[in-house]
Amino acid sequence: MKQSKFSETQIVNILKEAETGIPVGELGRKYGFSQSAFYKRKAKYSGMDTSALKRLKELEVENRRLKHMYANLSLEYQALKDIVQKT
Repeated sequence: MKQSKFSETQIVNILKEAETGIPVGELGRKYGFSQSAFYKRKAKYSGMDTSALKRLKELEVENRRLKHMYANLSLEYQALKDIVQKT
């Protein structure tokens, strides 16, 4: 996936500017993004503030860790199951 040139905090701030009434086309020229990129970001980050964004990142990290832990346990379970079946 392509890395965004804007941080999540910057995106939230741009969306707040749009809420004040600045046209999307003008924001696109000012910051250098297309209207479609704006609406994709709006769908993802709409209604968030920086604290909610920070909490979302923490949850994503925790979710990634738990998925990794589950995958490891699943592999260990399968290996033990294979050993028991062979005996």
